[in-house]
Amino acid sequence: MKRYVTLEEISDGKLYNLNDMVKADCHGCIGCSKCCKGMGNSITLDAYDVYRLTTHLQRSFEELLQDALELNVVDGVILPNLRMAGEDECCSFLDEQCRCSIHEARPGICRIFPLGRYYEEDGFRYFLQTGECPGSRSKVKVGKWIDTPKLKENQEFILAWHGLLKMVEEIVLSTEEDELRKKVNMLFLNLFFIAPYASETDFYQQFYSRLKQFEEILN
Repeated sequence: MKRYVTLEEISDGKLYNLNDMVKADCHGCIGCSKCCKGMGNSITLDAYDVYRLTTHLQRSFEELLQDALELNVVDGVILPNLRMAGEDECCSFLDEQCRCSIHEARPGICRIFPLGRYYEEDGFRYFLQTGECPGSRSKVKVGKWIDTPKLKENQEFILAWHGLLKMVEEIVLSTEEDELRKKVNMLFLNLFFIAPYASETDFYQQFYSRLKQFEEILN
């Protein structure tokens, strides 16, 4: 999801790499669940997020759409996001104690928060969102805070995913043919979200296979 603001407006003005120390550690968010409420459709998911959720919960993507996820159009692309529910608009995975019930399999946006990604021509770095988290925080290494296995492969995937979204966006926004927009979006949705991932097979291998198939179909 694009944000039309400057770094100075939302951050400390610095950009961080994986080995940098950043004031992001919220000590388990004791007594606070602000970032899990009232987020609208902003917690969008990528293919790895869906892989983690479906394998962790042993539920299909279609089953998760019944109560925990929803679909919305983001920059012309149909993407899933965490569903906010109830009067307080809480994340559907927030339990009665206001704790994350899927912490082990939480999405990438949740993992890096209160950090955000700043994409550059040859990659991306992280920035600290200064107005999003009211809690007291201490310094932690960025890579440790992200808490994701196979971090190098994950960073490469994020770049590939970002490029894929840009490709789909350019196609659907450059045509006035509604049928073409629908076909491209449905192909994207089916290949990367609806088609089940094998939990016993490496995710990245499956993703790049699907990406190659997607590009071949478009060509």
